[in-house]
Amino acid sequence: MGSIHYENNNNNNIHITNPLDPEEFRNQAYKVVDFIADYYKNIEQFPVLSQVHPGYLRKTLTQQSAPDDPECLESILRDVDRFVVPGISHWQSPNFFAYFPSSSSSAGLLGEMLSTGFNVVGFNWVSSPAATELEMLVVDWFGEMLKLPKSFLFSGGGGSGGGGVLQGTTCEAILSTLVAARDQKLKVIGRDMFSKLVVYGSDQTHMSLQKAAQVAGFGEENFRVIKTTKSDSFGLSPTSLKMAIQSDIEKGFVPLYLCATIGTTSTNAVDPLDSLCEIAQQNGIWVHVDAAYAGSVCICPEFRHFLDGVEKANSFSLNAHKWFFTAPDCCCLWLKDPSALRNSLSVNPSYLKNKATDSGEVVDYKDWQITLSRRFRAMKLWVVMKSYGVANLRMFLRSHVKMAKLFEELVGRDERFEVVVPRNFGLVCFRLSFSEIDKSNAMNLKLLERINKSGKAYMTHTMVAGMYLIRFSVGGTMTEERHVVSAWKLVQELADEIYLM
Repeated sequence: MGSIHYENNNNNNIHITNPLDPEEFRNQAYKVVDFIADYYKNIEQFPVLSQVHPGYLRKTLTQQSAPDDPECLESILRDVDRFVVPGISHWQSPNFFAYFPSSSSSAGLLGEMLSTGFNVVGFNWVSSPAATELEMLVVDWFGEMLKLPKSFLFSGGGGSGGGGVLQGTTCEAILSTLVAARDQKLKVIGRDMFSKLVVYGSDQTHMSLQKAAQVAGFGEENFRVIKTTKSDSFGLSPTSLKMAIQSDIEKGFVPLYLCATIGTTSTNAVDPLDSLCEIAQQNGIWVHVDAAYAGSVCICPEFRHFLDGVEKANSFSLNAHKWFFTAPDCCCLWLKDPSALRNSLSVNPSYLKNKATDSGEVVDYKDWQITLSRRFRAMKLWVVMKSYGVANLRMFLRSHVKMAKLFEELVGRDERFEVVVPRNFGLVCFRLSFSEIDKSNAMNLKLLERINKSGKAYMTHTMVAGMYLIRFSVGGTMTEERHVVSAWKLVQELADEIYLM
């Protein structure tokens, strides 16, 4: 392997190795792996939520511009430790109970290394056949684990059949399917009817739906947010949906797209999928099922019933990078009719034409997503599945649910607190309970601020039905029961302080 010479601004000759010299990479990679391994070994020493202030990095860095001369890796890693680590909120900490998990794993990290190492840009089959065919394989494997209908799988048979794709995020999955639904409908009713199309979700649906609608050209007048209630556990009521659809039809609008959720972000509410799909089918509405967080746990038979009715949906997605031990980004999207997606997103310039594509025998994933370039995401998902196996993956997920149930039980024993909504998966929504809602909200806000300022745990909040709730989300790969118990003791200690004020 050759070397490179160049001159810096001081006219000094500098000798560096090739930027991708195998032996140099081997030596440097060992040092990075050691650094990361030590980070995980010592992760509990860091405040879970970063305690830095805005603009901290520019103020603390001694180096204010890019260096003219190369620096050794040891120096770079010292700077990472000194300047970067303090500004990280440690998502892999066993005391991270915020948002939803980003559950990494040794297999996920190693799969990511392989994916990055091969550095494949697999936009079509011919650009790297293994990238495409491995992706087709793992989405079918995952679909079979979830007991998805055969109509969603490449292996389902029956003519054109369904299939899956690994996208970056739920935002991309929703946008792609919304565009497919839009174009499919307009092909039937005419493009001049675009202003009459309507998109439906609940007030608990993830913001990805609204963002996707905006990007796809839908205005506020074309977007319906249907209110949920505590009596329905904040799930989308079929009656409310039916009333909204009927009202829109009477006003001359055309119902287009419904996003139903299995495990909403705020409270893990589950929309009644079967009933909603029935109503949607009667009105020609595309149903996308967003199971970004909770979908993974449905590989466990005792949770599969939450997906009942998915066979009537058009598309289904979940994020393997949330609760399936796979590093971001890795959103699994399945479709009954991928041709709807391809018809909207396919562009075929002459410089991408090839015999394999022309044969019609291959999948070109560039036609299944917004972007052209794409990462070799299938590699890390494949390594996770092969490294742990279905039985162990189920065991990991069940252990997280068990710990969430423990926390729920601990909350229930303290009469000052209440669990506000039923716990379905690994999320517990609780609060200090006062008769006055404003006082309750203020006290819970203060409690959460103190929890996070302590650095001993990190939790987040949500607002539903005017109530400020604290969210305790279990799903970290390194989290054990002792961390859950310690987090609850911290909550109680800080609540004692608040009551004494």
